Amino acid sequence: MKADRDLKVYIKTFGCQMNERDSESAAALLSADAFSITDSEKDADILIFNTCSVRDQAERKAIGKIGILKRLKRSRPHIFIGIMGCMAQSRGAELLKEIPHLDFVIGTGQLHRLPEIIKSEIRKRHKTVFDELARPDFNALAAHLADTENNFSASIAVMTGCNRFCSYCIVPYVRGREHSRPPDEIIEEAEKLVASGVREILLLGQNIAAYGLDGKSPPKDAFSPFAELLEKLNNIDGLYRIRFTSPHPAYFNDRLIDAVTSLPKICESIHLPLQSGSDRILKLMNRPYTSAHYMSVVNKLKSKSPRMIFSTDVIVGFPGETEDDFNATRGIMNEVAFDNAFIFKYSKRRDTLAAEMPEQLEQKIKEERNKILLEDLAERTGRYNASLVGKILEVMAEGPSKRNSSRWAGRSSSNKIVIFEPESSVSSGSLINVKIERSTPMTLFGKIQVS
Repeated sequence: MKADRDLKVYIKTFGCQMNERDSESAAALLSADAFSITDSEKDADILIFNTCSVRDQAERKAIGKIGILKRLKRSRPHIFIGIMGCMAQSRGAELLKEIPHLDFVIGTGQLHRLPEIIKSEIRKRHKTVFDELARPDFNALAAHLADTENNFSASIAVMTGCNRFCSYCIVPYVRGREHSRPPDEIIEEAEKLVASGVREILLLGQNIAAYGLDGKSPPKDAFSPFAELLEKLNNIDGLYRIRFTSPHPAYFNDRLIDAVTSLPKICESIHLPLQSGSDRILKLMNRPYTSAHYMSVVNKLKSKSPRMIFSTDVIVGFPGETEDDFNATRGIMNEVAFDNAFIFKYSKRRDTLAAEMPEQLEQKIKEERNKILLEDLAERTGRYNASLVGKILEVMAEGPSKRNSSRWAGRSSSNKIVIFEPESSVSSGSLINVKIERSTPMTLFGKIQVS
């Protein structure tokens, strides 16, 4: 094996934006320790797969991908293959048995030790699991790659873990309890990013509206540490936009509503997980709010910011879900008029209460209900996007479109993808006005308006 400084590392991410942030932190830590980061798995000496366990599909994708690498390792026996992330935390020793060509497994609490672990394991060539759920190392979470293609936008993890224990969710078991970072550290990280050219920041946390509470119950309406953090970030010169995900409806109180609707840098798009529109199912899910409470949060946000649009998470086919329960979910989705939704078919997650519940639904029923909600979503989104034709939107330019490099892509404050012909003065991170000329259910197309 080469010297450490000559080793090339490839990192592949499965799952959520939190995993993307962890992957960047991992790459930054390894790069700072003389490893070289590569985008090519064929050129890599070390291949690391950052995995997710929240959904069964994410696990299957990761295992399938790693399984294919058996041939690569046969032809290049010196390569070193590892798994990190939620699936590693949940199934560590089991994965080493299932995948013979896997070399190491590192859980979510050991990210800060990744360079040290790789160096040690390469020399020892032991198959080892590192899955102690230690208190998070916030210095590791704050690590960013110094040179990235899209440095106009960056993510900041403001907290880790979750204390809610929703009956379907594995997150508290693989990410641990809630730990919030000190606000001064977050502001310092944001200021450094902005000084490097970042213009948009995405704040991340499994239960981000509970930032600063660390296990305490939802606060009274006049108190929200997360709102206070948003106010401080809003004051950073040179920062144009702030997004965040994912807030729990039970923690979205009046103080937070006032902040997100009054601070000019907060984007006009809120991701607010619903999961179910049925109060009976919400109770079984251990979601401490009702459909009426959820709608009160949405209506308050809409009344204070009429242009606000919403996205959500929904689970269909939860154990015991009846046709009436499903229709309650469908009704709220249409009432809120969600512009985007991550609709999941319920799948059992180990160690969760829901996995042992009676009345597990057939896959066919889950598929049918999933299809209905997806069709509703496409119809709503297509209709809404069509209503934007002729309007002028402020768009943050991102760079060349993936489908047509002669055009550029950007996003509106409401998170709409906009395709346009670039001008010579436009660069990544620029704010431009674009007049929308046509639309599809997924994308808007327009022309830059020169003032």
